[in-house]
Amino acid sequence: MEQQVMQNEETSLRVDIYGMLAHLLRQAPDENILNWLSTLDVATPQPHISGMAATWPLVKLAAEKATPISVKEEYQDLFIGIGRGEIVPFGSWYLTGSLMEMPLAHLRRDLAQLGFEREEEVKEPEDHIAALLEVMAMLVEGGDDHLQKTFFNRHIATWFERFCADLKSADSAVFYSAIGELALQFLTVEKTRFV
Repeated sequence: MEQQVMQNEETSLRVDIYGMLAHLLRQAPDENILNWLSTLDVATPQPHISGMAATWPLVKLAAEKATPISVKEEYQDLFIGIGRGEIVPFGSWYLTGSLMEMPLAHLRRDLAQLGFEREEEVKEPEDHIAALLEVMAMLVEGGDDHLQKTFFNRHIATWFERFCADLKSADSAVFYSAIGELALQFLTVEKTRFV
């Protein structure tokens, strides 16, 4: 019984983190989200602590220092820009160097098999990192370990480390540098889970 409760809590936490990262990578956080992140109950960073535990205080600090206007401008510079942002958050870009390539075709096939369809109002390709994280949140919530592993390994594992490294080191990244580190740490844990 206790083990089941712990598994349910872990599943719920994974769903929440996937969902939060998806939201933050889909659009700049508003004041409510920044306030929530800045009040996270996390331990003060210690030199011997690493990984996810060391990342949460960074996210909290980044949120405390951010304003809705500053993160909106940062998001614009990072992901939209004039013509193109500093970061191109699409799997095809990282895997082939251009958009709308075979990785997207494979993803669309897999999404169709899973019963997912792109909504009419969504104009960006489905291989946007936020969309992939949203799908993972739903798959984790659904509880099928094989589907989670297959989707993650096919569509996220092959490029997330380079994306996160680019996000962490981008010239415009301040708040999003911490989000890049959080995404890297979390997705690395997930990659280990799906080996």
